Amino acid sequence: MGVNRSYEIRTYGCQMNVHDSERLSGLLEEAGYVPAPKDGDGADVVVFNTCAVRENADNRLYGNLGQLAPKKTARPGMQIAVGGCLAQKDRDTIVRKAPWVDVVFGTHNIGKLPVLLERARIQEEAQVEIAESLEAFPSTLPTRRESAYAAWVSISVGCNNTCTFCIVPALRGKEKDRRPGDILAEVEALVAEGVSEITLLGQNVNAYGSDIGDREAFSKLLRACGKIEGLERVRFTSPHPRDFTDDVIAAMAETPNVMPQLHMPLQSGSDRVLKAMRRSYRQERFLSIIEKVRAAMPDAAISTDIIVGFPGETEEDFEQTLHTVRESRFAQAFTFQYSKRPGTPAADMEGQIPKAVVQERYERLVALQEEISWEENKKQVGRTLEVMVAEGEGRKDGATHRLSGRAPDNRLVHFNPTLRESDDRPGPGPEASDATGLAPRPGTASNGTGLAPRPGDMITVEVTYAAPHHLLAEGPALSIRRTRAGDAWEKRNAAPAEKPKGVLLGLPTIGAPAPSPAPAAGCGCD
Repeated sequence: MGVNRSYEIRTYGCQMNVHDSERLSGLLEEAGYVPAPKDGDGADVVVFNTCAVRENADNRLYGNLGQLAPKKTARPGMQIAVGGCLAQKDRDTIVRKAPWVDVVFGTHNIGKLPVLLERARIQEEAQVEIAESLEAFPSTLPTRRESAYAAWVSISVGCNNTCTFCIVPALRGKEKDRRPGDILAEVEALVAEGVSEITLLGQNVNAYGSDIGDREAFSKLLRACGKIEGLERVRFTSPHPRDFTDDVIAAMAETPNVMPQLHMPLQSGSDRVLKAMRRSYRQERFLSIIEKVRAAMPDAAISTDIIVGFPGETEEDFEQTLHTVRESRFAQAFTFQYSKRPGTPAADMEGQIPKAVVQERYERLVALQEEISWEENKKQVGRTLEVMVAEGEGRKDGATHRLSGRAPDNRLVHFNPTLRESDDRPGPGPEASDATGLAPRPGTASNGTGLAPRPGDMITVEVTYAAPHHLLAEGPALSIRRTRAGDAWEKRNAAPAEKPKGVLLGLPTIGAPAPSPAPAAGCGCD
Protein backbone atom coordinates (compact mmCIF):
# COMPACT_ATOMS: atom_id res chain seq x y z
CA MET A 1 0.00 0.00 0.00
CA GLY A 2 2.62 2.52 1.07
CA VAL A 3 5.65 1.37 -0.94
CA ASN A 4 8.47 3.87 -0.41
CA ARG A 5 6.17 6.38 1.32
CA SER A 6 7.67 7.75 4.52
CA TYR A 7 5.96 7.93 7.90
CA GLU A 8 6.40 9.65 11.26
CA ILE A 9 4.60 8.80 14.51
CA ARG A 10 4.21 11.36 17.27
CA THR A 11 3.36 9.75 20.60
CA TYR A 12 1.84 11.32 23.70
CA GLY A 13 0.98 9.76 27.06
CA CYS A 14 1.71 6.55 28.91
CA GLN A 15 3.69 3.40 28.17
CA MET A 16 0.59 1.83 26.62
CA ASN A 17 0.63 4.54 23.95
CA VAL A 18 4.38 4.17 23.43
CA HIS A 19 3.94 0.43 22.92
CA ASP A 20 0.95 1.01 20.62
CA SER A 21 3.17 3.29 18.53
CA GLU A 22 5.67 0.46 18.14
CA ARG A 23 2.85 -1.62 16.71
CA LEU A 24 1.71 1.20 14.42
CA SER A 25 5.28 1.40 13.10
CA GLY A 26 5.30 -2.35 12.53
CA LEU A 27 1.98 -2.21 10.67
CA LEU A 28 3.11 0.64 8.42
CA GLU A 29 6.45 -0.97 7.59
CA GLU A 30 4.74 -4.27 6.82
CA ALA A 31 2.55 -2.31 4.40
CA GLY A 32 5.62 -0.88 2.66
CA TYR A 33 6.10 2.47 4.40
CA VAL A 34 9.56 3.53 5.56
CA PRO A 35 10.55 5.72 8.55
CA ALA A 36 11.02 9.36 7.60
CA PRO A 37 14.63 10.58 7.94
CA LYS A 38 15.11 12.68 11.05
CA ASP A 39 16.90 15.34 9.05
CA GLY A 40 14.46 15.24 6.14
CA ASP A 41 11.79 17.71 5.02
CA GLY A 42 8.88 15.86 6.58
CA ALA A 43 6.95 12.63 6.17
CA ASP A 44 4.35 11.52 3.65
CA VAL A 45 2.22 10.21 6.53
CA VAL A 46 2.14 11.76 10.02
CA VAL A 47 0.37 9.75 12.73
CA PHE A 48 -0.59 11.26 16.09
CA ASN A 49 -1.03 8.65 18.83
CA THR A 50 -2.85 10.69 21.43
CA CYS A 51 -3.53 10.75 25.16
CA ALA A 52 -6.74 11.98 26.81
CA VAL A 53 -5.69 11.87 30.47
CA ARG A 54 -4.99 15.58 30.86
CA GLU A 55 -6.89 18.69 29.85
CA ASN A 56 -4.10 20.15 27.73
CA ALA A 57 -4.08 17.03 25.50
CA ASP A 58 -6.80 18.53 23.29
CA ASN A 59 -5.08 21.89 22.84
CA ARG A 60 -1.76 20.23 22.12
CA LEU A 61 -3.24 18.01 19.42
CA TYR A 62 -5.17 20.76 17.62
CA GLY A 63 -2.18 23.10 17.84
CA ASN A 64 0.04 20.51 16.15
CA LEU A 65 -2.61 19.73 13.55
CA GLY A 66 -2.87 23.44 12.77
CA GLN A 67 0.87 23.64 12.17
CA LEU A 68 0.65 20.77 9.67
CA ALA A 69 -2.20 22.25 7.62
CA PRO A 70 -0.02 24.49 5.39
CA LYS A 71 2.57 21.74 5.02
CA LYS A 72 -0.09 19.38 3.74
CA THR A 73 -1.33 21.98 1.27
CA ALA A 74 2.19 22.36 -0.08
CA ARG A 75 2.82 18.60 -0.21
CA PRO A 76 0.37 16.75 -2.51
CA GLY A 77 -0.44 13.26 -1.27
CA MET A 78 0.54 13.92 2.35
CA GLN A 79 -1.77 12.24 4.87
CA ILE A 80 -2.48 12.87 8.56
CA ALA A 81 -3.92 10.26 10.93
CA VAL A 82 -5.05 10.65 14.55
CA GLY A 83 -5.37 7.65 16.85
CA GLY A 84 -5.23 6.76 20.52
CA CYS A 85 -7.32 7.74 23.51
CA LEU A 86 -8.24 11.26 22.38
CA ALA A 87 -9.38 9.89 19.02
CA GLN A 88 -11.48 7.29 20.83
CA LYS A 89 -13.07 10.10 22.87
CA ASP A 90 -13.54 12.86 20.29
CA ARG A 91 -14.30 10.83 17.16
CA ASP A 92 -15.98 13.12 14.61
CA THR A 93 -14.95 16.25 16.52
CA ILE A 94 -11.39 15.91 15.21
CA VAL A 95 -12.43 16.01 11.56
CA ARG A 96 -14.83 18.89 12.23
CA LYS A 97 -12.11 20.98 13.90
CA ALA A 98 -9.33 19.85 11.53
CA PRO A 99 -10.94 18.86 8.20
CA TRP A 100 -7.50 18.26 6.66
CA VAL A 101 -7.11 15.09 8.80
CA ASP A 102 -7.42 11.95 6.65
CA VAL A 103 -7.89 9.16 9.21
CA VAL A 104 -9.25 8.90 12.77
CA PHE A 105 -8.97 5.53 14.51
CA GLY A 106 -9.40 4.38 18.10
CA THR A 107 -7.56 2.36 20.73
CA HIS A 108 -9.34 -0.87 19.78
CA ASN A 109 -8.61 -0.95 16.05
CA ILE A 110 -5.03 0.23 15.57
CA GLY A 111 -4.54 -2.71 13.21
CA LYS A 112 -6.74 -0.95 10.61
CA LEU A 113 -4.42 2.05 10.09
CA PRO A 114 -2.83 0.98 6.74
CA VAL A 115 -6.22 0.05 5.28
CA LEU A 116 -7.80 3.32 6.42
CA LEU A 117 -4.95 5.35 4.94
CA GLU A 118 -5.34 3.61 1.59
CA ARG A 119 -9.14 4.00 1.67
CA ALA A 120 -8.80 7.73 2.44
CA ARG A 121 -6.36 8.10 -0.47
CA ILE A 122 -8.61 6.34 -2.98
CA GLN A 123 -11.91 7.89 -1.84
CA GLU A 124 -10.34 11.31 -1.18
CA GLU A 125 -12.31 11.79 2.02
CA ALA A 126 -11.67 11.36 5.73
CA GLN A 127 -12.07 7.89 7.22
CA VAL A 128 -13.31 7.75 10.81
CA GLU A 129 -13.43 4.26 12.30
CA ILE A 130 -13.72 3.76 16.06
CA ALA A 131 -14.25 0.21 17.32
CA GLU A 132 -16.21 -0.07 20.56
CA SER A 133 -14.38 -3.17 21.75
CA LEU A 134 -11.00 -4.79 21.18
CA GLU A 135 -10.87 -6.48 17.78
CA ALA A 136 -7.64 -8.41 18.40
CA PHE A 137 -5.13 -8.45 21.24
CA PRO A 138 -2.38 -6.00 20.18
CA SER A 139 0.34 -8.63 20.64
CA THR A 140 -0.83 -10.29 17.44
CA LEU A 141 0.18 -7.22 15.41
CA PRO A 142 3.63 -6.67 13.90
CA THR A 143 5.89 -4.49 16.02
CA ARG A 144 8.75 -2.16 15.12
CA ARG A 145 10.53 -1.62 18.41
CA GLU A 146 13.04 1.11 19.02
CA SER A 147 15.72 -0.78 20.94
CA ALA A 148 17.57 -4.05 20.54
CA TYR A 149 18.17 -4.77 24.20
CA ALA A 150 14.95 -4.08 26.17
CA ALA A 151 11.26 -4.54 25.39
CA TRP A 152 7.73 -3.90 26.55
CA VAL A 153 5.59 -7.05 26.84
CA SER A 154 1.89 -6.36 27.18
CA ILE A 155 0.14 -8.79 29.52
CA SER A 156 -3.29 -7.13 29.60
CA VAL A 157 -5.26 -4.24 28.15
CA GLY A 158 -8.07 -2.22 29.68
CA CYS A 159 -8.97 -1.51 33.30
CA ASN A 160 -11.79 -2.54 35.63
CA ASN A 161 -11.34 0.35 38.07
CA THR A 162 -13.74 3.29 38.29
CA CYS A 163 -11.51 6.08 39.60
CA THR A 164 -13.51 9.31 39.42
CA PHE A 165 -10.67 11.34 37.89
CA CYS A 166 -9.74 8.89 35.13
CA ILE A 167 -11.20 8.57 31.65
CA VAL A 168 -8.97 5.68 30.57
CA PRO A 169 -11.37 2.78 31.37
CA ALA A 170 -14.00 4.42 29.16
CA LEU A 171 -11.50 4.58 26.29
CA ARG A 172 -9.51 1.36 26.77
CA GLY A 173 -12.40 -0.82 27.94
CA LYS A 174 -12.57 -3.58 30.52
CA GLU A 175 -9.48 -5.58 31.40
CA LYS A 176 -8.61 -8.38 29.03
CA ASP A 177 -5.73 -10.70 29.95
CA ARG A 178 -3.42 -12.63 27.67
CA ARG A 179 -2.81 -16.30 28.26
CA PRO A 180 0.35 -16.88 30.35
CA GLY A 181 1.76 -19.22 27.72
CA ASP A 182 1.45 -16.55 25.02
CA ILE A 183 3.22 -14.00 27.23
CA LEU A 184 6.09 -16.34 28.06
CA ALA A 185 6.43 -17.38 24.41
CA GLU A 186 6.83 -13.73 23.43
CA VAL A 187 9.42 -13.17 26.17
CA GLU A 188 11.40 -16.25 25.09
CA ALA A 189 11.32 -15.10 21.47
CA LEU A 190 12.59 -11.65 22.45
CA VAL A 191 15.40 -13.12 24.55
CA ALA A 192 16.40 -15.36 21.66
CA GLU A 193 16.84 -12.21 19.56
CA GLY A 194 19.11 -10.59 22.17
CA VAL A 195 16.75 -8.77 24.54
CA SER A 196 17.95 -8.96 28.15
CA GLU A 197 15.38 -6.70 29.88
CA ILE A 198 11.60 -6.83 29.64
CA THR A 199 8.91 -4.68 31.21
CA LEU A 200 5.54 -6.36 31.76
CA LEU A 201 2.92 -3.81 30.85
CA GLY A 202 -0.73 -3.38 31.79
CA GLN A 203 -3.11 -0.57 32.62
CA ASN A 204 -3.41 -2.23 36.04
CA VAL A 205 -0.65 -4.77 35.68
CA ASN A 206 -0.93 -6.65 38.98
CA ALA A 207 -4.66 -7.23 38.50
CA TYR A 208 -3.54 -9.72 35.87
CA GLY A 209 -5.47 -12.94 36.36
CA SER A 210 -8.87 -11.41 37.09
CA ASP A 211 -9.96 -12.12 33.51
CA ILE A 212 -8.71 -15.71 33.61
CA GLY A 213 -9.82 -16.54 37.15
CA ASP A 214 -6.46 -16.88 38.93
CA ARG A 215 -5.77 -14.42 41.75
CA GLU A 216 -2.09 -15.40 41.92
CA ALA A 217 -1.49 -15.33 38.16
CA PHE A 218 0.75 -12.26 38.30
CA SER A 219 3.12 -13.63 40.94
CA LYS A 220 3.26 -16.92 39.03
CA LEU A 221 4.13 -14.98 35.87
CA LEU A 222 6.99 -13.17 37.63
CA ARG A 223 8.40 -16.48 38.87
CA ALA A 224 8.06 -18.02 35.40
CA CYS A 225 10.04 -15.12 33.92
CA GLY A 226 12.76 -15.94 36.43
CA LYS A 227 13.27 -19.32 34.76
CA ILE A 228 13.95 -17.93 31.28
CA GLU A 229 17.66 -18.31 30.56
CA GLY A 230 19.29 -15.13 29.29
CA LEU A 231 16.63 -12.80 30.70
CA GLU A 232 18.58 -10.58 33.08
CA ARG A 233 16.06 -7.96 34.14
CA VAL A 234 12.29 -8.03 34.65
CA ARG A 235 10.25 -4.95 35.52
CA PHE A 236 6.53 -4.16 35.47
CA THR A 237 4.25 -1.11 35.43
CA SER A 238 1.87 0.10 36.67
CA PRO A 239 0.37 -1.75 39.62
CA HIS A 240 -2.56 -0.75 41.83
CA PRO A 241 -2.37 -0.90 45.65
CA ARG A 242 -5.70 -2.73 45.77
CA ASP A 243 -4.25 -5.77 44.01
CA PHE A 244 -0.74 -5.68 45.44
CA THR A 245 -0.77 -8.87 47.48
CA ASP A 246 1.85 -10.62 49.60
CA ASP A 247 2.46 -13.32 46.98
CA VAL A 248 3.60 -10.60 44.54
CA ILE A 249 6.03 -9.18 47.09
CA ALA A 250 7.40 -12.67 47.74
CA ALA A 251 7.80 -13.35 44.02
CA MET A 252 9.70 -10.08 43.56
CA ALA A 253 12.02 -10.79 46.48
CA GLU A 254 12.66 -14.44 45.58
CA THR A 255 13.10 -14.11 41.79
CA PRO A 256 16.65 -12.90 41.10
CA ASN A 257 15.97 -11.25 37.76
CA VAL A 258 12.95 -9.27 39.01
CA MET A 259 14.45 -5.89 39.75
CA PRO A 260 14.21 -4.17 43.16
CA GLN A 261 12.04 -1.39 41.76
CA LEU A 262 8.37 -0.62 42.26
CA HIS A 263 6.12 2.10 40.85
CA MET A 264 3.14 2.30 43.24
CA PRO A 265 0.63 5.11 42.50
CA LEU A 266 -0.51 6.91 45.67
CA GLN A 267 -2.61 9.72 44.10
CA SER A 268 -3.46 11.16 47.55
CA GLY A 269 -2.51 10.55 51.16
CA SER A 270 -5.91 11.67 52.46
CA ASP A 271 -8.43 8.94 53.23
CA ARG A 272 -11.26 11.37 52.50
CA VAL A 273 -9.88 12.27 49.08
CA LEU A 274 -9.05 8.63 48.28
CA LYS A 275 -12.68 7.77 48.97
CA ALA A 276 -13.85 10.60 46.67
CA MET A 277 -11.45 9.29 44.02
CA ARG A 278 -12.93 5.79 44.43
CA ARG A 279 -9.51 4.43 45.28
CA SER A 280 -10.06 1.17 47.13
CA TYR A 281 -7.28 1.63 49.73
CA ARG A 282 -6.47 4.13 52.45
CA GLN A 283 -3.26 5.70 53.74
CA GLU A 284 -2.63 2.94 56.29
CA ARG A 285 -2.99 0.21 53.65
CA PHE A 286 -0.64 2.05 51.26
CA LEU A 287 2.05 2.55 53.90
CA SER A 288 1.77 -1.09 54.97
CA ILE A 289 2.57 -2.15 51.38
CA ILE A 290 5.64 0.09 51.35
CA GLU A 291 6.75 -1.36 54.69
CA LYS A 292 6.36 -4.95 53.46
CA VAL A 293 8.24 -4.24 50.23
CA ARG A 294 11.12 -2.64 52.12
CA ALA A 295 11.23 -5.53 54.59
CA ALA A 296 11.52 -8.02 51.73
CA MET A 297 13.80 -5.86 49.53
CA PRO A 298 15.68 -3.28 51.63
CA ASP A 299 17.34 -1.72 48.56
CA ALA A 300 14.14 -1.34 46.54
CA ALA A 301 13.55 2.05 44.91
CA ILE A 302 9.88 3.00 45.06
CA SER A 303 8.28 5.66 42.87
CA THR A 304 4.72 6.95 42.72
CA ASP A 305 2.08 9.16 41.07
CA ILE A 306 0.39 11.96 43.04
CA ILE A 307 -2.48 14.27 42.07
CA VAL A 308 -2.65 17.70 43.70
CA GLY A 309 -5.85 19.75 43.90
CA PHE A 310 -8.51 17.07 43.48
CA PRO A 311 -11.99 18.63 43.93
CA GLY A 312 -12.71 19.24 47.61
CA GLU A 313 -9.10 18.77 48.73
CA THR A 314 -8.53 20.84 51.88
CA GLU A 315 -5.25 22.02 53.33
CA GLU A 316 -5.59 19.23 55.91
CA ASP A 317 -6.05 16.69 53.11
CA PHE A 318 -2.95 17.98 51.37
CA GLU A 319 -0.95 17.78 54.61
CA GLN A 320 -1.88 14.09 54.76
CA THR A 321 -0.37 13.67 51.29
CA LEU A 322 2.83 15.38 52.46
CA HIS A 323 2.87 13.11 55.52
CA THR A 324 2.55 9.99 53.33
CA VAL A 325 5.37 11.21 51.10
CA ARG A 326 7.63 11.75 54.12
CA GLU A 327 6.82 8.28 55.45
CA SER A 328 7.20 6.52 52.10
CA ARG A 329 10.57 8.05 51.14
CA PHE A 330 9.92 7.71 47.41
CA ALA A 331 12.94 7.64 45.14
CA GLN A 332 10.90 9.71 42.67
CA ALA A 333 7.36 10.99 42.33
CA PHE A 334 5.50 11.91 39.17
CA THR A 335 3.35 14.80 40.35
CA PHE A 336 0.26 16.11 38.58
CA GLN A 337 -2.04 19.06 39.04
CA TYR A 338 -5.62 17.80 38.88
CA SER A 339 -6.98 18.08 35.36
CA LYS A 340 -10.74 18.18 34.80
CA ARG A 341 -11.74 15.69 32.11
CA PRO A 342 -15.28 15.85 30.69
CA GLY A 343 -17.00 12.53 31.09
CA THR A 344 -15.47 11.71 34.48
CA PRO A 345 -17.43 12.00 37.76
CA ALA A 346 -14.80 14.31 39.24
CA ALA A 347 -15.38 16.89 36.52
CA ASP A 348 -18.85 17.65 37.96
CA MET A 349 -17.89 17.52 41.65
CA GLU A 350 -18.32 20.56 43.86
CA GLY A 351 -15.26 22.16 45.39
CA GLN A 352 -13.08 22.62 42.29
CA ILE A 353 -9.84 24.12 43.62
CA PRO A 354 -8.65 27.51 42.32
CA LYS A 355 -5.61 27.28 40.08
CA ALA A 356 -3.48 29.47 42.36
CA VAL A 357 -4.11 27.18 45.33
CA VAL A 358 -3.33 24.06 43.31
CA GLN A 359 -0.11 25.62 42.01
CA GLU A 360 1.07 26.59 45.51
CA ARG A 361 0.42 23.09 46.87
CA TYR A 362 2.04 21.53 43.85
CA GLU A 363 5.21 23.55 44.35
CA ARG A 364 5.38 22.53 48.02
CA LEU A 365 5.00 18.88 47.11
CA VAL A 366 7.68 19.07 44.40
CA ALA A 367 10.08 20.80 46.80
CA LEU A 368 9.54 18.11 49.45
CA GLN A 369 9.98 15.25 47.00
CA GLU A 370 13.10 16.86 45.49
CA GLU A 371 14.60 16.97 48.98
CA ILE A 372 13.72 13.32 49.67
CA SER A 373 14.92 12.14 46.23
CA TRP A 374 18.26 13.85 46.78
CA GLU A 375 18.64 12.39 50.27
CA GLU A 376 17.80 8.90 49.02
CA ASN A 377 20.19 9.22 46.09
CA LYS A 378 23.00 10.37 48.37
CA LYS A 379 22.75 6.99 50.10
CA GLN A 380 23.95 5.46 46.81
CA VAL A 381 27.30 7.29 46.89
CA GLY A 382 30.12 4.77 47.36
CA ARG A 383 28.02 1.83 46.19
CA THR A 384 29.13 -0.41 43.34
CA LEU A 385 26.37 -0.87 40.76
CA GLU A 386 25.99 -2.94 37.62
CA VAL A 387 24.46 -0.57 35.08
CA MET A 388 22.81 -1.56 31.81
CA VAL A 389 24.12 0.83 29.18
CA ALA A 390 21.28 2.73 27.52
CA GLU A 391 20.91 4.67 24.31
CA GLY A 392 19.87 8.31 24.45
CA GLU A 393 19.30 8.57 28.22
CA GLY A 394 21.85 11.32 28.89
CA ARG A 395 21.21 14.57 27.03
CA LYS A 396 24.67 15.93 27.91
CA ASP A 397 26.63 12.72 27.30
CA GLY A 398 28.26 14.05 24.14
CA ALA A 399 29.63 17.12 25.91
CA THR A 400 30.69 15.30 29.08
CA HIS A 401 32.16 12.22 27.31
CA ARG A 402 30.01 10.03 29.56
CA LEU A 403 27.52 7.28 28.85
CA SER A 404 24.29 6.62 30.72
CA GLY A 405 22.29 3.64 31.86
CA ARG A 406 19.99 2.21 34.49
CA ALA A 407 20.91 0.57 37.76
CA PRO A 408 18.93 -2.50 38.87
CA ASP A 409 16.56 -0.23 40.86
CA ASN A 410 16.07 1.89 37.70
CA ARG A 411 18.03 4.89 38.93
CA LEU A 412 19.63 6.81 36.08
CA VAL A 413 23.44 6.65 36.20
CA HIS A 414 25.84 8.74 34.12
CA PHE A 415 29.28 7.15 34.02
CA ASN A 416 32.80 7.34 32.67
CA PRO A 417 33.08 4.54 30.05
CA THR A 418 36.85 4.27 30.42
CA LEU A 419 37.93 1.11 32.23
CA ARG A 420 40.55 0.86 34.91
CA GLU A 421 43.71 -0.38 33.23
CA SER A 422 43.80 -3.67 35.13
CA ASP A 423 40.19 -4.44 34.14
CA ASP A 424 40.50 -3.51 30.47
CA ARG A 425 39.08 -6.76 29.11
CA PRO A 426 35.74 -8.48 28.47
CA GLY A 427 33.93 -9.75 31.54
CA PRO A 428 33.75 -13.50 32.18
CA GLY A 429 30.74 -15.68 31.67
CA PRO A 430 28.94 -17.48 28.87
CA GLU A 431 27.40 -14.26 27.51
CA ALA A 432 30.69 -12.40 27.05
CA SER A 433 31.30 -11.78 23.36
CA ASP A 434 34.49 -12.30 21.42
CA ALA A 435 35.43 -8.64 21.11
CA THR A 436 38.43 -9.11 18.83
CA GLY A 437 38.62 -6.36 16.26
CA LEU A 438 35.54 -4.45 17.44
CA ALA A 439 35.91 -0.69 17.21
CA PRO A 440 34.56 1.65 19.87
CA ARG A 441 31.13 3.16 19.25
CA PRO A 442 31.36 6.62 17.67
CA GLY A 443 31.00 9.39 20.23
CA THR A 444 32.17 7.31 23.20
CA ALA A 445 35.44 7.20 25.01
CA SER A 446 37.58 4.19 24.23
CA ASN A 447 39.07 2.16 27.05
CA GLY A 448 42.24 1.46 25.15
CA THR A 449 41.41 -1.87 23.48
CA GLY A 450 38.31 -0.95 21.51
CA LEU A 451 35.96 -2.47 24.10
CA ALA A 452 33.74 0.58 24.52
CA PRO A 453 30.44 -0.46 26.11
CA ARG A 454 27.45 -0.70 23.78
CA PRO A 455 23.77 -0.21 24.65
CA GLY A 456 22.68 -3.45 26.29
CA ASP A 457 26.11 -4.21 27.76
CA MET A 458 26.63 -4.24 31.53
CA ILE A 459 29.18 -1.95 33.15
CA THR A 460 30.17 -2.00 36.82
CA VAL A 461 30.80 1.43 38.32
CA GLU A 462 31.23 3.11 41.69
CA VAL A 463 28.86 6.00 42.43
CA THR A 464 30.73 9.19 43.35
CA TYR A 465 28.01 11.87 43.30
CA ALA A 466 24.23 12.08 43.64
CA ALA A 467 21.73 14.61 42.29
CA PRO A 468 17.96 14.46 42.87
CA HIS A 469 17.28 12.67 39.57
CA HIS A 470 20.52 10.93 38.66
CA LEU A 471 23.77 9.45 39.93
CA LEU A 472 27.31 10.04 38.68
CA ALA A 473 30.20 7.57 38.49
CA GLU A 474 33.07 9.88 37.63
CA GLY A 475 35.98 7.47 38.04
CA PRO A 476 37.01 4.74 35.61
CA ALA A 477 34.59 1.82 35.36
CA LEU A 478 35.45 -1.34 37.25
CA SER A 479 34.48 -3.77 34.48
CA ILE A 480 32.49 -4.24 31.31
CA ARG A 481 30.41 -7.33 30.60
CA ARG A 482 29.67 -7.54 26.91
CA THR A 483 26.31 -9.22 26.37
CA ARG A 484 24.14 -10.75 23.69
CA ALA A 485 21.98 -7.64 24.04
CA GLY A 486 24.97 -5.49 23.12
CA ASP A 487 25.65 -7.80 20.19
CA ALA A 488 22.03 -7.33 19.06
CA TRP A 489 22.37 -3.54 19.28
CA GLU A 490 25.60 -3.64 17.28
CA LYS A 491 24.09 -5.91 14.63
CA ARG A 492 21.04 -3.70 14.23
CA ASN A 493 23.09 -0.53 13.87
CA ALA A 494 25.62 -2.12 11.50
CA ALA A 495 23.02 -3.55 9.13
CA PRO A 496 21.38 -1.46 6.39
CA ALA A 497 17.77 -0.51 7.00
CA GLU A 498 15.37 -3.13 5.75
CA LYS A 499 11.77 -4.10 6.15
CA PRO A 500 11.36 -5.77 9.57
CA LYS A 501 10.54 -9.44 9.63
CA GLY A 502 8.27 -10.48 12.45
CA VAL A 503 8.78 -9.04 15.89
CA LEU A 504 11.63 -6.61 16.41
CA LEU A 505 12.88 -5.60 19.80
CA GLY A 506 13.13 -2.79 22.26
CA LEU A 507 11.97 -0.26 24.80
CA PRO A 508 11.78 3.47 24.07
CA THR A 509 13.58 5.80 26.46
CA ILE A 510 11.45 7.04 29.30
CA GLY A 511 12.87 10.23 30.73
CA ALA A 512 13.41 11.08 34.38
CA PRO A 513 10.53 12.85 36.12
CA ALA A 514 10.42 16.61 35.91
CA PRO A 515 8.62 19.04 38.20
CA SER A 516 5.78 19.74 35.78
CA PRO A 517 2.17 18.57 35.54
CA ALA A 518 2.80 16.38 32.49
CA PRO A 519 1.93 12.69 32.02
CA ALA A 520 4.71 10.37 33.13
CA ALA A 521 5.10 6.91 34.60
CA GLY A 522 1.50 6.02 35.25
CA CYS A 523 -0.16 9.04 33.61
CA GLY A 524 -1.96 9.58 36.90
CA CYS A 525 -4.53 6.95 35.95
CA ASP A 526 -3.36 4.06 38.12
